[in-house]
Amino acid sequence: MAAIISEMPIKPDYQGKVRDIYDLGDSLLIVASDRISAFDYILPDIIPNKGVVLTQLSCFWFELMKDLVPNHLISAKVADLPEQFQPYAEYLRGRFMLVHKVAMFPVECIVRGYLAGSGFKEYKRSQTICGIELPDGLVNSSRLPEPLFTPTSKAEIGEHDMPLNFQECAALVGEADATQLRDLSLAIYERARDHAVDRGIIIADTKFEFGTLDGAIILADEALTPDSSRFWPMATYEEGKEQESLDKQFVRNWLLANWDFTGEPPRLPQEVIDQTSKIYIEAYEQISGKTFGDFE
Repeated sequence: MAAIISEMPIKPDYQGKVRDIYDLGDSLLIVASDRISAFDYILPDIIPNKGVVLTQLSCFWFELMKDLVPNHLISAKVADLPEQFQPYAEYLRGRFMLVHKVAMFPVECIVRGYLAGSGFKEYKRSQTICGIELPDGLVNSSRLPEPLFTPTSKAEIGEHDMPLNFQECAALVGEADATQLRDLSLAIYERARDHAVDRGIIIADTKFEFGTLDGAIILADEALTPDSSRFWPMATYEEGKEQESLDKQFVRNWLLANWDFTGEPPRLPQEVIDQTSKIYIEAYEQISGKTFGDFE
């Protein structure tokens, strides 16, 4: 696995696949780098502006969903950066969030609205997704009769998340919280799906993470980004085939075609890097209705 390299000389307290996290005592500074991961590997190349898209799109969705569920965001404005980070303001602009510390749930809350990826593979084997029975006659990229909540475990870097049924999720977090996580995930997805459709994008599936703060469930981490979701352009959508995407699938597809998954992942060609950056920015602009770079 490629080494994770910080883009600032201040060492983070924790590094994820993409994010660097700094503990400020009563809050956290989360910085979204331009690293990209796929198939549980951190790739050796960066995607310019990717971290900014992840942060700004998450902030957009946090605002749109705040009447459904509170979120962990305190500020994403450079003026609110702690003093020790001000020398790096230009790098951090657009790619950081000051957030509340929350106690995170040990599950990832996945919602599927369309049949794709591992869900389609399982459906072909057993006519189910995560053990949930589905009607016959569905094909690749079919819209599901209703969105499905299909949580997974939350694995460490380099390990795989494992599917959970609702009962297994409830065993980890308690039935009352599992029920609330399911209901919130579905409500957020449905609102996002309807907004995106109006913008010409299908959200096929997505992943949420939640925690608790002062006894309340909080939406945390990122929300509805090209890293955590499948975005399909409506203009080219056609049931029964693989879809064009405005998300990380573009990189996954290149790896599937050019790597046998032995050893370290290969370097990405420059054209793949450039196109991926373009795809991320296009997703942000189309969904938010804002011009990329128009933030504080």
